[in-house]
Amino acid sequence: MTTPRLISLLAFCCLSASGAHYYVDSRAGDDGNPGTTPLTPWRSLEKVNAARFQPGDRMLFRAGSAWSGQLLITAQGAPGRPVTFQMVGRGPPPRIDAGGRFEDAVILSNAQHLVFRDFELTNTGTNSSATNRPLRRAVHIVGDNAGTLGGIVVSDLYIHDVNGTQKRKDNGGIIFTTRGERTPTRFDGLRIERNIIWRVDRSGIVAQSYHARRTRWFPSTRVVICDNWLGNIGGDGITPWATDRCLVEHNILQGANERAGTYNAGIWPWSTDNTVIRLNRVSGVKTLMDGQGFDSDYNSHNTLLEFNLSHDNQGGFLLICTPGNRNPKENCGNVGTIARYNISRHDGARTFHVTAAEQTLVHDNAVYIAPGAEVQVLLLSDWSGWAKGLELRHNLFYSEGIGRYGHQVSRNADGSYGLAPGWGPATNVVFFGNHYEGRHEARPAEGTGGDSPAPRPVAFEGWPGPQFDPREPQKFDAFIKAHRAWMLRLMELQFGRRPVLIEPG
Repeated sequence: MTTPRLISLLAFCCLSASGAHYYVDSRAGDDGNPGTTPLTPWRSLEKVNAARFQPGDRMLFRAGSAWSGQLLITAQGAPGRPVTFQMVGRGPPPRIDAGGRFEDAVILSNAQHLVFRDFELTNTGTNSSATNRPLRRAVHIVGDNAGTLGGIVVSDLYIHDVNGTQKRKDNGGIIFTTRGERTPTRFDGLRIERNIIWRVDRSGIVAQSYHARRTRWFPSTRVVICDNWLGNIGGDGITPWATDRCLVEHNILQGANERAGTYNAGIWPWSTDNTVIRLNRVSGVKTLMDGQGFDSDYNSHNTLLEFNLSHDNQGGFLLICTPGNRNPKENCGNVGTIARYNISRHDGARTFHVTAAEQTLVHDNAVYIAPGAEVQVLLLSDWSGWAKGLELRHNLFYSEGIGRYGHQVSRNADGSYGLAPGWGPATNVVFFGNHYEGRHEARPAEGTGGDSPAPRPVAFEGWPGPQFDPREPQKFDAFIKAHRAWMLRLMELQFGRRPVLIEPG
C-alpha cells in the first residue's frame, strides 16, 4: 500500500530530477526575490542573464510580460534533461524587443540540450537606409569553438519587424552560426519548428559557418527546420549551410526578396550533403536574379527535393547550380540532385534552370504554365561551365501559354536570359517518357524507356488552400495542421501517392 508520505517523497524526487523552476514577471517581479515560486518572481532580463542553470531547470516567463533589451542564454542541459525557457500562464506570449540597440534580441551562446519557445521577438532600429543598417536578428544560435552542441529546440516563436542590413545574409529572423577556427564546432539535432517569421531583413532562417569549405568540413548534423511560416522576407527564405542530413519539411514562405533587390531564392541549401527538402510551399519570390522558389546550390552532394509546391515565383521553380571552374578541394560542385514529385504552378521565367551541375535527375514532376505566360521550361546556362548528365523523365508539362526549351545565348542585366534551341555545350541531357499538353516550342526529342507514366493534369481542389494572417498568431496552430493536411491531399491527387513524413537519421 502506498502511503501519503511515500507519495510526497516520490513527488519530491521527481521534482528534483526535473530540476528547479524559476519565474520571471516584468510587472510583478523583483530581482531581490528568490525567483523560485510564482509569488516571488524575478523582474529583469539582466537577472536571468546573470543566473546559472543546471540540467532540467525551467525558466518560466509570465504571459503578458514585456522587456526592452536582450536575453543571453549560455545554459547547458543534459540528454533527457534540457534547460527550458518558456511561457507560463495565459495571455499573450512574453515579448522581448531589442529595439535596434542589440544585434540579437535573443542569443544562445554555446548552449546545448536546451528548449527556447513561446516568445514574441522584435528588433527594429531607427536607421532609415537599409544599406547602412547594422546586423540585427531576432534569434542567434551560436556555436563558438565549442565542439559538438546537441539537442537545441527553438520553437513556437512569433518573430516580426527585424530591420537588419541588406548587405549580409546572416541577419533577420533565426540564424544559426558555427565558428571553429580553434575547435571544430557543429550542432547535432538542432530543431527550428513552428515559428512565425514576418517582415524581417534580410533572411528568414539562415546559417553561417566557418566549416562550409571542404578543406575544413565539419557539418552540423540532423538539423530539422519544419512547420514554420515566413512572410514578407527582405531576401532569402530558408538557407541551411554546412549541414549533413538536414531536413526542411513543411515550411510555408509567402514573399521573399521584398527589399534586398539582388540574388535571392526561397528555400535553398548551400554547402550541404544529403539535404531533404519536402512538402514545402513557396510563393511570391520577387526577382529575375535567381528568384526561384527552390534552389539546389553548390558545394553539395545528394540534395533531394520532393513533394514541394512552388507557385507564382517571378524567377521560376528550381535552380540547380554550381560554378564549373572551381577549386575541388574547396568546392565539390553540385552532384546528385534529385527533384521528384514537385508541383510548379504558374511560376515565372524559368522552370528548371541548370548550370554546371552533374548527375542531376528530374522526374515525375508536374509543371503548369499560366495562361498567356512564356516560360523557359528548361534553361541550360553557363557558369564557367555547363551541365554534365541531366535526365528529365516522366514529367508533366502542361501549358496554357508557351513553354520553351534551350540553352543560354545571352544574359541581361535584370537576370533574364536569351534562349536558343538545343543544349549548347551541356552534355548527356536526356528526355524520355514526359507528357506535354498545350503549346511547346523547341520541344526536345524524347527517348524511350521507363515503366511508369508521367503525371496527368489535376484540378487544384480548394485552391489556394488554408491561409494565415500573421496579425493573428493565436490561429497559427490550427492553420499549420490544416495546411499540412491540404498539402498531403494535393500531392496524393497529383501523384497518386501520399508522402510519408520522415525524421532525419
